[in-house]
Parts: sequence; C-alpha cells; structure tokens
Amino acid sequence: MEGMIELAMRFYGDEYSDSVLYAKLSKTEKDKGIKEEFLRLSQIESEHAKFWHGFLKARGVEVKKSGVSRIHELSVRVLRKLLGPGAVASLLELGERSAVQKYFRYLTEYSDRLSSDEVEKLKEVILDELEHEQFFRENKKRFHAENIRDIILGMNDGLVEILGAVTGLSAVYTTAPKLVGISGVIVGVAGSLSMGIGAFISVRSQRQVNEALRERMKVLFKISPERAKVEIKERLMESGVPEEVAENTAEELAKRGEGAVGLLTQEGNEDEVRSALYTGLAYLLGVIFPVLPYFLAPTSTVALPFSILLAGTVLAIVATLVSILSGISMKSKIMEMVTTGLGAAFLSYLFGRLMESVFHVSAL
Repeated sequence: MEGMIELAMRFYGDEYSDSVLYAKLSKTEKDKGIKEEFLRLSQIESEHAKFWHGFLKARGVEVKKSGVSRIHELSVRVLRKLLGPGAVASLLELGERSAVQKYFRYLTEYSDRLSSDEVEKLKEVILDELEHEQFFRENKKRFHAENIRDIILGMNDGLVEILGAVTGLSAVYTTAPKLVGISGVIVGVAGSLSMGIGAFISVRSQRQVNEALRERMKVLFKISPERAKVEIKERLMESGVPEEVAENTAEELAKRGEGAVGLLTQEGNEDEVRSALYTGLAYLLGVIFPVLPYFLAPTSTVALPFSILLAGTVLAIVATLVSILSGISMKSKIMEMVTTGLGAAFLSYLFGRLMESVFHVSAL
C-alpha cells in the first residue's frame, strides 16, 4: 500500500499531466467555450501541481519532472475525432471524480500529519476538482454523451455474445466455417435489433415514469400540500435519509410548492431513438470482429483462434481506453473484460462439443 509521500508524488504527476493535456486540448478544440475552459482548467491543474511540488519539497523529497502519458493524450484525441467532445467530456468526468475520491481519502487519513495551511489548500484543490467534474457533467449532457455508455455496452455485448455463439458452433461445424460465420451474422443482427429495441423501451419507459411522477406531484401540491409533504418525506426516507432530516427537508420543499417538483424527479434528456441506434449499431460493430475470420479461413478449426485473438484484442483496446481516461486500473479492467469474454467463449465451446457428441449434428 502506498504511503503518504508516494501518494503525493503520484498526485503531483497526475496534476502535471492533466495540466499539459488540457493545454494541448485547448489548442485543437474548435468549440470556443470548451477551448477557453480547457485553458482555464490547465492553469488550475498547474497550480495543483505546484502545491504538491511544494508539499514534497517541504518534506525534503527531491521532485523529478513528471512525464506526460502519450497514450493518454492520443486516446483523448482519437476519441475526440471519432465520437466528438461528448465522449471526451464523459470520460474526463470520471477522471475528475476519481481525483476527488483519492484526495478526500488522503485528507481523511493524513489530516493529523498536515499543517493547517496544507489542510485548507487541499480542501480548495478538492473543491476545484468537484467544479471540474461539474463542468464535464454539463458538457456531457450538452453533447448527449450518455450514448457513449450505449456504444461501449452495445459493442461489448456484441463481441462477447457472438464470440460465444461462433465458438460453440465451431465445435459442431468444424469443416463449414462459412456456415458458422453466416449463423453468427444472423444471430448478431437479431441481437442488434433486440438490444436496440431494449434500449428504446428502457429510455422511453424511464421518461414516461418520470413524467407521470411529475404530474402526480403537481396534482398533490394543488389538491393537498400536506399529502405532498408526506410523500416527499417517504421518498427521502426510502433513499436512506434519516427521518428527522427527511422531515425538515420535506417541510422546506413543500413551501416551494410546484417549484419543488423538478427537485423530486429526474430530468432525463436521453432520446430513445438515438439510444436505440447507438446501441444497435455498436452491437453490430462488435459482431464483425469474431465473425470475420470464418469467412476467410478454410475450416472452423483454423478460424477459431483468429476469432478469439481478434475479439480479445478489441476487448483489451476498449478496456484500455476506458481505464486510461477514467482513472480505473488498466490491468484490472483489461483482465475483467478479456477474461469474462474469453471465459464465455470457452464455456460455449464446451457446450458445442457436448451438443455435437449427443446429437452428432456435424454428421448431418
């Protein structure tokens, strides 16, 4: 486990890298508002880096100039080109959220070893990071970056599910790779439609539930403000708020009348059609990688390792991008996505072998 000094050195490196990254992003960003904000964030992160530099110097630690991750910078640039500013805002928001959590743990654990000035400065740093997170959250909504989630989940599902399908079929139709490939495409198209329809219904249903709740609360405030206050209190308590706090909060919200309705219901700006398209098309994109080798190889036995290799590589790339930009451990994220995907493929292959031995399908 890292100690106080080791963590401070890592924080310095992270802040310095973020300062350089935001400065470079500001030079290439076309949106004027985001360009100016990136430049402002770069200056603030530079101040944070100076704080950690001085923090370490005060403790007699020699601070080496921190390097900037070219992979991190390249990943952000590629995502900006491919998916737009919403993707960058969405994933950088995760990074800022991670920084807030790390700094808060540091402040909690080592507060007795920090000077009063250092405690106050670290609180200011945390507040800055919270403000950064809010900026990225607002831009994520502005550029509909909620669909980045649909793309990642859709592509991951397409990869894993179709890899499992073609792997299982490979154990049955060892000499008919095109049959396996065509079957994979058919299953992939059906899965894409299913995922798209599921996303459509999910987003639409959630919006309808929120709208119905808003209308219900409006009626309650008009007909019986006291009953509205009771319902507010019940909802707060269901979410884990202590009864006394819920009582006082409900009292204050009830005074606002209909103006409090927006605070009680989630304002979703997701579009069900766009969500369905993103999810379905991303699923189809994931289908391509495990299926492609079966249209090129002479046998399913030859195609299988290439299919697994290609799908595993793409899963690793997706996991790497997510981990680099979100502050999650790269190793653990890659292991998680690759092992679950390939594990499902292995089990599917065993099941295919079982079906072949029971029904002798390949002999038909």
